[in-house]
Amino acid sequence: MALSASSCSGGKSGVAANSNEILVGHVGSLTGNEATFGISTENGVKLAFEEINASGGVKGKKLRLLSLDDQGKPEEAATAMTKLVAQNHVAAVLGEVASSRSIAMAPIAQRYQVPMISPTSTNPRVTQTGDYIFRVCFIDPFQGRVMAKFALDTLKAKKVAILRDVKNDYSVGLANFFTETFKAGGGTIVLDESYSAGDSDFKSQLTSIRAQNPDAIFAPGYYGDIALIMKQRVELGIKAPLLGGDGWDSPKLAEIAGSAMDGNYFSNHYSPDSTDPAVAKFVADYKKTYGGAAPDSMAALGYDAAKILADAMNRAKSLSGSDLRDAIAATKDYPAVTGKITLDKDRNAIKSAVVLETADSKYKYLTTVAP
Repeated sequence: MALSASSCSGGKSGVAANSNEILVGHVGSLTGNEATFGISTENGVKLAFEEINASGGVKGKKLRLLSLDDQGKPEEAATAMTKLVAQNHVAAVLGEVASSRSIAMAPIAQRYQVPMISPTSTNPRVTQTGDYIFRVCFIDPFQGRVMAKFALDTLKAKKVAILRDVKNDYSVGLANFFTETFKAGGGTIVLDESYSAGDSDFKSQLTSIRAQNPDAIFAPGYYGDIALIMKQRVELGIKAPLLGGDGWDSPKLAEIAGSAMDGNYFSNHYSPDSTDPAVAKFVADYKKTYGGAAPDSMAALGYDAAKILADAMNRAKSLSGSDLRDAIAATKDYPAVTGKITLDKDRNAIKSAVVLETADSKYKYLTTVAP
């Protein structure tokens, strides 16, 4: 279902040259260091579109997806967004996963007045760009609070070290929000170390952290770096568990880290082990469609973003930018697979988070935290 930008030229308001179709764009990291993020999100969107189209589509028209690869680079994400809105005239854009890339895309969507829904960008700056920018995930102030309170209340941690990716808006923001809540709760940050995405040797930072003997280490990065940090933590004999955020969620984490991933904790958007019938159906359908692979949170939120967009399209007066924007903004108590979603006045999702433990090279559900 993924198309290149040159494969189809759109008309006004996302109605394709074939008037029986509505064009929707997707921008994701289909290749590069975070390729599983883009691939999983696209899979979730495609599954949702197939279900929507099988049920009659939107306003009697089929949804058609134009998916572009940004290779995990903000500048490529901005270029892809420009192509989708200026050349293909899509009705809306789904993406990006990573906050830094969504931040690069958002001003373009705002300028062209094309609604953009990020499935999983959690940095607050994403939606602050303007009133055409939405997300269906929680934001980092909430995620940071969840993990700080988990460290304080469940792990009884009093001393925590930070290990952040200084080139990543997501990692920097989440580390700041965690630190604020942890210190307010009486905890102490004993050391704040940093690295840059793509680094492969973290032993200097981890050795410095080991010397401080923290109760836990908060490392809110992306799975590729985190997997290596997990391995090197074990090699250095560090017993303190790693804590993180939703950027950990990828099947590649276990593939790279192996048993070194065990005994750590992170916040996430949902658990595929949920007994909720809607979640169970989604997981079963996804596995059937994609060769037995369980859907990660990127897939689930890609699915939810697509479903929320289609619901808004059906409610909208028209598919013009302002009408569709207003309909998306009115989303309330939508029964998504990652939890009931309401968009607040800042176009952020009010929803729960889950805390998962990495155990036996898998994710184990621990608890759900309400907003």
